[in-house]
Amino acid sequence: MLEQLFVQDSEWQHRDEAFYRCSLHDVTDAIPATFHAAILARMREITGLPLVKRFMVTAQRMLPGHVIGIHSDRPLLGYEIARLVVQLNKGWQAEHGGVLELFATPDGEAVFKVNPEYNKAFGFLLHAASYHGVTEVTQPRQTLVFNFWHRANTPELEAHIQSLFANLHFSELPTALNPIASDAEASLPEDVTYRAGTAAIALHRWGYDAAMVVSGYQYSVGLDSGATHDAETYAAVRLADWVAYLYRDSFDLARWEILRGELEGIAMFTRLLPTWQLCLPEWG
Repeated sequence: MLEQLFVQDSEWQHRDEAFYRCSLHDVTDAIPATFHAAILARMREITGLPLVKRFMVTAQRMLPGHVIGIHSDRPLLGYEIARLVVQLNKGWQAEHGGVLELFATPDGEAVFKVNPEYNKAFGFLLHAASYHGVTEVTQPRQTLVFNFWHRANTPELEAHIQSLFANLHFSELPTALNPIASDAEASLPEDVTYRAGTAAIALHRWGYDAAMVVSGYQYSVGLDSGATHDAETYAAVRLADWVAYLYRDSFDLARWEILRGELEGIAMFTRLLPTWQLCLPEWG
């Protein structure tokens, strides 16, 4: 059934970039739901992650001369966190190339290699350092890529956060923050203060007062541990810091686990409820 996805007439998206040369086709609708459910259950078991039912499957075809350079595909806001790569290459030989290589750094040597042998599957998590690439092929290479989303980084969360930060202007922040932000910007990296400003915007748009906005900014730049805050301030500044990180950077599983631990057992506050439920959804 999977092999037939490559022989059917369909529209392929051809990529011919300097480091990414292959053809792609979305075949999600052609995958039986029961087949996907079985793979999803196995991926949940292997990774131990709360993967949602949403899925996307891409057929990838490489022709002689095609190659995929080293990249990480870190999970940006709303992106998938795991992949299962299924190889459908009968009679593969070493000289045919098309080897999936994993790297510890973008300019180092491969630390693990997966030959594209027929009926072999390889799954891996995506993160900022999940560098991988595919060597040049001398024979056609057929691969199916199953994508999986973490429950706390869904497209629904992406839409919510994009809406929260739409038309973002730091000028809307209370003036009480100005001297604190100026001092921070004089001594801290721009990415840190920019993210802190974004966290302050979240608090401001959630309807909190100037004191809360200042607390959130100070927490995000590391000037306030937040240990002495009341419960709502404690929760709000951490959630604001997290959504700002998601918006400016990517989904970091370790940071999310810390957030989940920090807010575990705390009642959800009304104005934080929509964001809280998307960032820390219940999982049965």
